[in-house]
Amino acid sequence: MGLGGPWACAPLFVLLLVAAGGERHRASRWKCPIICSCTQDNALCDRTDGVPRGLPPDITSLSLVRSRFTELREGSFLQTPSLQLLLFTSSTLGLIRDDAFVGLLHLEYLSLAHNQLETLPRHLFRGLDALTHVDLRGNPFHCDCRIKWLVEWLSSTNASAELGECQGPGELNGTRLSQLHLQDFDCITTALVLFQSLPFQALSVEPFWYQGEQHVAITQPFAGRCSLLEWDHLDGAFRAYASINGSSPVACKPLVVEGRLLVVLAQLAGGSHVWRREEASGRFVRLQELGPQRIRKPNALASFRVDGDWFLAVADSSKAGATTLFRWGGRGFYAHQALHAWHRDTHVEFLELAGRPSLILASSSQRPVVYQWSRPSRAFLRHTDIPDMDDVYAVKHFRLRGDVYVCLTRFIGDSKVMRWEGSMFRDVQHMPSRGSMVFQPLGIGSHRYAVLGNDYSFSQVYRYDTRSGLFVRFQELNTQAPRSFAHLAVHQRDFIFAASFKGDTQIYRHITIDLSA
Repeated sequence: MGLGGPWACAPLFVLLLVAAGGERHRASRWKCPIICSCTQDNALCDRTDGVPRGLPPDITSLSLVRSRFTELREGSFLQTPSLQLLLFTSSTLGLIRDDAFVGLLHLEYLSLAHNQLETLPRHLFRGLDALTHVDLRGNPFHCDCRIKWLVEWLSSTNASAELGECQGPGELNGTRLSQLHLQDFDCITTALVLFQSLPFQALSVEPFWYQGEQHVAITQPFAGRCSLLEWDHLDGAFRAYASINGSSPVACKPLVVEGRLLVVLAQLAGGSHVWRREEASGRFVRLQELGPQRIRKPNALASFRVDGDWFLAVADSSKAGATTLFRWGGRGFYAHQALHAWHRDTHVEFLELAGRPSLILASSSQRPVVYQWSRPSRAFLRHTDIPDMDDVYAVKHFRLRGDVYVCLTRFIGDSKVMRWEGSMFRDVQHMPSRGSMVFQPLGIGSHRYAVLGNDYSFSQVYRYDTRSGLFVRFQELNTQAPRSFAHLAVHQRDFIFAASFKGDTQIYRHITIDLSA
C-alpha cells in the first residue's frame, strides 16, 4: 500500500510523538525549582534566598517576588540568557554588583521596583542593548554623586523609565529622579596624596622661576645649607642640583635680579649673605655680606619690587634689633630703611592694599603693624595695626574676588582669616590652633586652601567654600612640626612642599577626583 491509505498520517503522528518525547526530555533535564512556578516560557519565584538555579535556559520571563536576599552578584543570570522580561520586586535587595545582568542581550523589560536600593552601579545597563523599559519606583535612592550617571543615562537613552524619589541627601529629599539635572551634582573633589619624602628637616620652602623652569629652595637648619631642587624628567621626581653651605640658616630667598640668580641666605651665626650663581660653572659664589651691623637675629625674608627697584626686607627677632629694608644698588643690597625697632619681629609680608605697596610686620611683643609706601619720601610709613591679635607669629596674604585677605598664625589661641576693608583688617573666620607656626594660604587652579600647621598633632587643610564664603575642614596632613607650605606646578602637575622641623620634608601631589566615576 506504500504510504497511502491509513498510513498517510504517520509522519505527523511520529512528529507529535517526537515533540512529546522532547518535552519529556526537557522536563526531566530542566526541572522547575520547588520554590518557583513554571510554564513553558515563564518562571515565577516567591521568597527565594537567591537567584534560583536549574531554570530552563530558554525561558523568556522571570519574576522574583519578595526575595529574602540582599545582593545581586556578577553574572547572576548567565544561565538564563534568553530573558526578555526580568522582574525583581518587593524584596530586601539593597546592592547590585557590576555586571549582575551581563549576558542578557535580549532583555527588554527590567523592573527593580520596591526594593531597598540606595544607589545603582555605574555600568548597570552595559550590554542591555535591547532594553526598552525600566521600573525603579519605590527605592530609597540617595541621590549623591553615585547616581549622577543615571541622570546622564536617562537623558541619552531611548528606553522609557518609571522613576521614584530621592530619600537624601537633605537638600534633594523628596525630589523625583526625573527632575534631577546634571548641575545638581558637585562631584569633582581634590586630595593631597604623599608623593615623595626628602630625608632632611627644613624651615622654609621658596619656589622660584629661573630660565623658564620652576625650582624650589629649601632651608636645612641642621644640615647647615640651602638646597636648590628641580624636577628630574627621567626619574619623575624632585632632586637637589645645587646647595649653598652656611651656619644655622633660618631662611634662603632666591630672586632673579637683572637676569642673575641671587640667593639670600639668612643665618643665626656667621652673618647673612647674598650669593650669586655663575652661569658658566653653575656654582654659587658669595656676593656680599648683608648688613653686618644691622642684622642680629634674622627670622624671615621678603623680596619685592617697588617703583622699579628691588627691595629685601629682613625681619629681626632680637631684643635689640630692627627689621631692616635693603635696596638693590647694582652690585648688592644696601640698607634703605629701618623699621619697627626693638619689637622682636618674627615675620614680614609684602602685599598691595588698594593698589599701594604695603608691608605687615608680625611681632611677639605687639599687634601686627601695617606699613604703606610713600612715594614722596620713598619709604614705608606706619599706617595702622591689626586689632585684637597679639602675639602673631606670621602673616600670609591672598587675594580672592578682588579682596585682600590675611592668614594670621598664633602658637596659642585662635589663628584668624581677616579681610581688608578700606582702612583696616576685619575678622572673617577663627581657626582653633595650638602649636601652630604656619597658616599658609594656597591657590591651585580654581581651588583655594589654607593649611594650618600643628606641632603636636596633624596639620589641618581647609578648603574655601564659595557658598558660605568660609574655609571648611578638608583633609589632615601628617607632617611633623611643619614650618612652611608652598605650591609648585611642574608639567601640568601640582605639588605641595611641606617643610618639617622634626622629620622628613614631604611633597604631596594635588589630584582631582571625580566622585561620580
